[in-house]
Amino acid sequence: MISSMTAFGSARVENEAGSVSLEFRTVNNRFLDVSLRLPDDLRAAEQPLRELIGRTLNRGKIDARLSYSLAVARTVRTLDAGILEDQADLLAQARSVIPDTPAPRLEELLQASSGGNDGRGMEPDTWVPMCLQAAEQALAELQANRLREGARLATAMLEQAGQMQQIVDQIEQEQPALLEEHRSKIARKLQDALNAVSPEGFAQISGAELSARIAQESSLFSLRVDIAEELARLRSHISELRHLLAPAESRSNGSHSSAAPAKKAGSTGKRLDFLFQEMNREANTLGSKSASLTVTRAAIDLKLLIEQLREQAQNIE
Repeated sequence: MISSMTAFGSARVENEAGSVSLEFRTVNNRFLDVSLRLPDDLRAAEQPLRELIGRTLNRGKIDARLSYSLAVARTVRTLDAGILEDQADLLAQARSVIPDTPAPRLEELLQASSGGNDGRGMEPDTWVPMCLQAAEQALAELQANRLREGARLATAMLEQAGQMQQIVDQIEQEQPALLEEHRSKIARKLQDALNAVSPEGFAQISGAELSARIAQESSLFSLRVDIAEELARLRSHISELRHLLAPAESRSNGSHSSAAPAKKAGSTGKRLDFLFQEMNREANTLGSKSASLTVTRAAIDLKLLIEQLREQAQNIE
């Protein structure tokens, strides 16, 4: 299924040592860009977390924030009376030489009373698995949110693909009438030219010769404004767009199933970007070959729809 690059996911894991909280926020980006913010106490988990993110996500700017808290039992600290007396003696000795020596802060006294154990040096074997477990849960929520947003994007893009299909159908239906109208114009111009040169001009030229001349001019015009190939390629591109936006089950069961393995070569977003470049090229050719205001407007409408599709595809992984 289509996956958006904009989503949020979070998770919290607890055990007897404490708890770990992890949040993922992702936005669109051409490549995978991971910004991982975590406390120094948990630096041992950085590389495993990056590897897990890299295995799970393909594109997007990832902002990950990790925090932790120790279990209450480990955070309860008391002041040791003996240590306080030793600190007071040391402070008195220092002030006998340096009178303005400041007294130790409460946090420093608590550290001294607890033997210097302030939470640093936490066991990696305990905390790294907790971080990875939180990451797996947060990534699962993130992926679910990405798929939901991707489904909404796919629905909107399929509607625009339907509008493009209608425009192509309309142009194709109007081409025969356009050619016939041009043939009539050529006939009228030839008749007017002959009448202007000689009122008796039609007596000197046979109907067969006049018809041949009209057919020749019509043929030249038809070659110049022939857009059948462009319309056929646009139809093919629209079909491929629908294929890429369809759920995975539909792709595997549909007529494009043989193309499914090729999709692994790149992300859907990048494939769509290339597809829209090809669509835009065909729309430009339609505009350059246009022989009527209707086709010109249709080419402009197609380019507007393609640009809207391209903007939406920027957010697809």
